[in-house]
Amino acid sequence: MRKSGPWLLPLFVCLLLTACSPRDFLTRRLAADLIVSANAFRNSQQFWLRTGVVSNQLYLSPEYLVLQRRGWITAANVPCGPDSAPPPCWNVALTPLGVETFRDLIPAGAAASQYLSVPAAKRELIEIMGITRENSHADVDFTWRWVPLNEVGAALYPRGVRYLSSVLFRHYDDGWRVVEGSAKSSQGLDDALKNASPAP
Repeated sequence: MRKSGPWLLPLFVCLLLTACSPRDFLTRRLAADLIVSANAFRNSQQFWLRTGVVSNQLYLSPEYLVLQRRGWITAANVPCGPDSAPPPCWNVALTPLGVETFRDLIPAGAAASQYLSVPAAKRELIEIMGITRENSHADVDFTWRWVPLNEVGAALYPRGVRYLSSVLFRHYDDGWRVVEGSAKSSQGLDDALKNASPAP
């Protein structure tokens, strides 16, 4: 007769004496469910497009270089204003191809603005890599990637790039919860997503 593993005894004691919930056991599946249901993970990535006079630093940023290569923006060298120094500065405008690409992505009434927000991508969890527990805290390592929501997202956030993040979980009286904001000793989910590094 095969012997039961040593982990079964605490499980039975917990079930008999305290009416444990499934959230009392931080499995990879529970960790994944809590991460993907967190607001910080579900929020879509917004791309902010600024037209008009911009600094050289913004015009040569990786995002704007992608827009230039796609033929979506054009620019002319202009004198810098007080908000865009030091020189050189650029007067950025959408090309006809850019207008066609961005037209359906910009909310009604925002087209006249020179600062436009476009939803570009959402996060997709790939895998829980590991869980390290210590008392009522746990660090969970996971990989994720961007999923483009449109043509702009596909250009700016390639789907093939995977990111590695580590997030803090805490055990409360009703079970485990992912820490969404900043935490003292480890990263909450907001920080984990901002500080993500490309996965090997």
